[in-house]
Amino acid sequence: MLEAAGPNAQQIEYWNEISGPKWVLLDEAINRLIAPIGDRSLEVAQLRPGERVLDVGCGCGLTTITLAKRVGAEGSVVGIDISAPMLESARQRRLSARVENATFLNADAQTRDLSNLEVDLVFSRFGVMFFAEPVVAFRNLRTALRPGGRLAFACWREMKRNPWMVEPMRAVAEIVEPPPRDPGAPGPFSFADSQTVQKILEAAGFAEIRCDSFDRAIDVMDGRTLDETVAFLSQMGPTGAMLRDASEATRHAATQAMRAGLETLMVDGRIELDASVWLVTAISC
Repeated sequence: MLEAAGPNAQQIEYWNEISGPKWVLLDEAINRLIAPIGDRSLEVAQLRPGERVLDVGCGCGLTTITLAKRVGAEGSVVGIDISAPMLESARQRRLSARVENATFLNADAQTRDLSNLEVDLVFSRFGVMFFAEPVVAFRNLRTALRPGGRLAFACWREMKRNPWMVEPMRAVAEIVEPPPRDPGAPGPFSFADSQTVQKILEAAGFAEIRCDSFDRAIDVMDGRTLDETVAFLSQMGPTGAMLRDASEATRHAATQAMRAGLETLMVDGRIELDASVWLVTAISC
């Protein structure tokens, strides 16, 4: 396991000891939930057969395996992540899929020397919002690219544009006071402002930067019962963070409040709530 050291030590500890093991258990459900966004981000990446790709924050490996299949046997993909539990799941997924042109690297993409990779594309599906020093991190990612190589990633827009996360959190906030938020701190919404993203990438040496919005209603129930949906959403994003250290009594009260709130949104066994992301593309200078 990667040592919890350097500028991202807190994130390394968090994604190995707290969130990583939980994410492994929820991986299939999460992938189904955000599938339309993942599919669109792959389209924006404009993959070509034979290309070499770096998949940043690859997690349990679905995007890495998908990228590897799309570039074909003449291409290759390296998935990089700080979470050892998630990478173990990714390696098992690779074996099951019988994909031979994908490898995985347990390392910090901000500090690891990536200059020997010479990839055509640096890609990420929600894996680049957690760097302590994003300009430094993207400068390092740029060293992995060949001249004129491409960057493509998906990141969440403002919280208010993502009711699928806001609605559960709003109900829980009736019971548990939300922690103070620093918009610039590493986290799911640190890239919510497109101008911030633009400045970071410009400072890191990228050009032809585009931030295109993509909005999609998603069914947060996904065939689950209401109680199963509450159990799932209580582990996700800001809501999960609010409940992480809650007592059993507080957690019960909070999830009951969430259940009551979500029940009002049910229509024909579905709860469709909006999700909104930036699909970001750029070129290495």
